[in-house]
Amino acid sequence: MARIVFLVTLAGVLLLTLLPARFLPDLGTAVTLHDDKLQHAIAFAVLAALGSLGWPERRAKLIFILAFTGAAIEVLQGSQLIGRDLDGFDWVADCAGIACGLTIAGWTKRRVGRRVGGLP
Repeated sequence: MARIVFLVTLAGVLLLTLLPARFLPDLGTAVTLHDDKLQHAIAFAVLAALGSLGWPERRAKLIFILAFTGAAIEVLQGSQLIGRDLDGFDWVADCAGIACGLTIAGWTKRRVGRRVGGLP
């Protein structure tokens, strides 16, 4: 289930981040600088947590793919076609989100494992 939710979430993140700037006002999107970084971090934290739960044996590959995806998003956002800003700090926020998401997933796995195993 986590794999399906991960793929759907990834598709949604890609759609929202690669939507040309001219369509953003139609969605009622007014993003400030700090909100933008927070949104990047949250999106990638969710992706990392779901990916870690869906593919626990592929953690290193997940980190690489998500970090590469974040960088690719920034490069594409800087293109004339999309008309948004390329911002390296967005990629930093993505990576911070990945770290948080992996931490949350690891904590969740340990908590669930203790309960299933009968430990407090």
